[in-house]
This record gives sequence, structure tokens and C-alpha cells, in this order.
Amino acid sequence: MRALPPKFADWFAQNGWSLHPHQQEMLDRADAPALLLIAPTGGGKTLAGFLPTLVDLTEQEHEGMHTLYISPLKALAADIKRNLTRPVEEMGLPIRIEDRTGDSSQSRRRRQRADPPHILLTTPESLALLTSYEDAARTFRGLKRVVIDEIHALAESKRGDQLMLALTRLQALCPGLERVGLSATVEDPAAIAHLMARHPDPCEVLLADPGPAPDIQMLHTEEAPPWAGGGAAYSIPAVLEQVRQHKTTLIFHNTRAQAEIFFHNLWLANEDALPIAIHHGSLDRAQREKVEATMVRGDLRAIVCTGTLDLGIDWGDVDLIIQIGAPKNVKRLVQRIGRANHRYNAPSKALLVPANRFEVVECVAALEAVLEGALDGDPRGPGPRDVLCQHILITACAGPFDADDLFTQVRSAGAYAALSRVDFNACLDFCATGGYALRAYDRWQRLLQRPDGQWQLRDPRAAQRIRMNIGTIQD
Repeated sequence: MRALPPKFADWFAQNGWSLHPHQQEMLDRADAPALLLIAPTGGGKTLAGFLPTLVDLTEQEHEGMHTLYISPLKALAADIKRNLTRPVEEMGLPIRIEDRTGDSSQSRRRRQRADPPHILLTTPESLALLTSYEDAARTFRGLKRVVIDEIHALAESKRGDQLMLALTRLQALCPGLERVGLSATVEDPAAIAHLMARHPDPCEVLLADPGPAPDIQMLHTEEAPPWAGGGAAYSIPAVLEQVRQHKTTLIFHNTRAQAEIFFHNLWLANEDALPIAIHHGSLDRAQREKVEATMVRGDLRAIVCTGTLDLGIDWGDVDLIIQIGAPKNVKRLVQRIGRANHRYNAPSKALLVPANRFEVVECVAALEAVLEGALDGDPRGPGPRDVLCQHILITACAGPFDADDLFTQVRSAGAYAALSRVDFNACLDFCATGGYALRAYDRWQRLLQRPDGQWQLRDPRAAQRIRMNIGTIQD
């Protein structure tokens, strides 16, 4: 068993803490090429993922970027930065931590490419953008570890496929790169491990103690749900009463529009002038940061929110979750429930509110699934070709490339392990000519092959357009 350095042991003792078993195991297995940790919300997954990095940077000097942290949400990256900065500052560790998202200024992003921090916190889209620059090799020189948080949320969409393709590029630049995945809700650990690891490398799966079952019920209301509609306005008196009885309540909605309407009606009924706010991805950045800062201080009694707060974020003294409307996804409901009593071995508390009578059945089914530990999810198919085409163009933005080398890199991503050369060549041809439908249009002929066999952008000015359209999020 690997012992903590004295400085770390003293810091844990001063806070009255000790390492959880899965945190110790993560430290012991720090040299594994790929490692997936599945631990309950509030179980210290983030510290478990970063502990080997902090110890390594303390024991030996490191120039440049050491660890890259990837989050599905900008708000989660900002929260991790706050939580990670505390132990670094209190122990006086010589470690620089920065985040890089769409909210970061141009000057900061430019500086980070030339002078990267020891730990960089970012999103899949920002990572893809970083790999598109000519100086990517310099930016990532010395990179040792990649930590992918809430990996289940990325694995369910094309964002995960794009991330894994970006990691193949990083692996080519940094051959000894280690990969760590963190999640609380994985219905098929083997599938996630296959997706995350470099093919055909193995990926160890570490299962932590799941902790106590959540306290989840249906919210009792005086008025019955309507036969139709998605606003759940009938529940506002009961919701307000729950807000009064708890320290901080997160009120989740499935869409931004529903959140806005519910917040408006809740505010009108708020006769006690309780401090209530709203948080979602379309809010102005300054407004989002203001709400987040107020939450951290514990000054809000309730926050009406969407998926921007349902992953891994630890906000103040949240002790109740209310889900308005059928959750539609059991894993997402489990994540949201975990925001309450976000501590190890502390049961989370949640209430479900059906928006209409037909959703009562859905809510009951979701409640029973959570209590049984049954998570939903469909098996992922092979890596999508449109994401591969985008990756080919991103690679071309960074400079000329060899098609054989790129094909080998792509096949090292789990989702593309079975990709045939015929299909790869078809994607390459589409990027070069626009395919049969677009080859008549000059703007879609974006690649050309040089006499030495390497491929490059036909017009270097196209790099700016490609970078502006990086990503797979559909809004």
C-alpha cells in the first residue's frame, strides 16, 4: 500500500479525514494505463482521481502540463477548480490549476497554449480545439494523465466519441499517457471501460462501496395533477412548503423553458420573500457566476435549474432535490438525487413531482428503478462517421498528416476499433471532395494530397471555419 506523503497525511489529519478505501486503491494503481472508478455521489471520486497527480507533482518537479481534466459541463469544471484549489493552497503545493472553457477569455486561452498549467480543466469541445492548433505538441508536452469525469454522460452521445478520438491524438503525442474515468452511474462498466481505454489495452474497473439507498418519494400535493401540460403549476404551494423546511433545495426541470415558467410562478407565490434563483445554460455568464457564488455561500434557499447542475457539483448545504416532471432517464435522476447531502455514506433525499396524471406512472417506475439500482441505457454502436470526418478536418488544421498513421490512431479508440480501411477512406474522400453530393461546390473541397502522400488543408483559411464549428452538441 502506497503511503501518503507527510504533508498530505498532516492535511488529512488536520481536517479529521482519512482516505476512503477506493481513494487508497486509486493511489496504489496510479501507474495503470487505464482505470475506471465507479463510486457513489459524494464519495470523493474527484479527490481519488486527482490524488496521484497531486502526490506526483509534490514529489518531483514537472515542467508543463501534467494532468488534463475533462468535464461534460463548464459549471462542473469551475466547481472542481474551486474544490481542488483548497487543498493545494492549504498544503502550499507548487501546483498551478486553471480551467479552459467557452467562458475563458481569448488572452487566457492564448497564454495557456504557450504556458500551460500543471492541471488544466476543460471540456471535450475545448480539448478538440486545442488539438487543432499547430503548436499542440508543445502545449501537451509532458502530459501524463487524463481524468474524465462523469464519463457515463459523455459515453451516451457523440461528444464521447469525439473526446476519445481527441485522446488518440494526445496518445500519439504522449505515448505513456494514463487514462482515468470517474462516474457514479454506469449500467455496463465493461462497455465504458472498452470505450475509454486505448484499444487493445485493458482497463481496470474499481467498484467502491455504493453507500446507503436514497430517500426518494412522490411529493404529496393538495391538488391532483392535471390531465395534460408540463408546467406542474399545481405543485407550487407544496414545493414552497418543502423549501421552507430545508436549508437549500434544487428544483430540477427537463427543459429551460419549463424552468423559466416554473421559476416565474414560484416567485409570484413566494410571499415569504425566500431567496430563490434560477440557473441554466442560456443565462448570461455573469448571471450564472453570480448565482453559483451565492449558492456556494449558502445564501439561497432554492434554485430552479436544468441539467447544468445535475453532474458532480457540490453546492453548499443542499439537502433536498425536487424533480419536476418525469425524469425520462433513470441515470440522470440518480445523478440529480446525488446533489442532496453530497457526503460519503449519507443518504440523499429527493421528491418526484409528475407534471400531469400520465406522468404519475413514469415517476413511480423511475422511483422503483432507483430503489432497485436498475439503470437504463442502450448499447452504443460503432463510432459515428460524421464525428470521424470532423476529427479528420481537426487533424488537418494542425498540419499535414499521413493517412496510414491517422487510420492507426483512430482504430485505437474503442468505438472505432472495428473501423475498416474502406470506411476510413470514404470519410477521408468526403472531407477532401465533399462527396458525391457536394463535390461540385468548391468550398467543400477542403483537403488535398501532396506529392509526398501527406494530406493537408486545401486553403489554410478554412482552419478558422472548421474551428468555429467544432463540436457535436445539438441545441
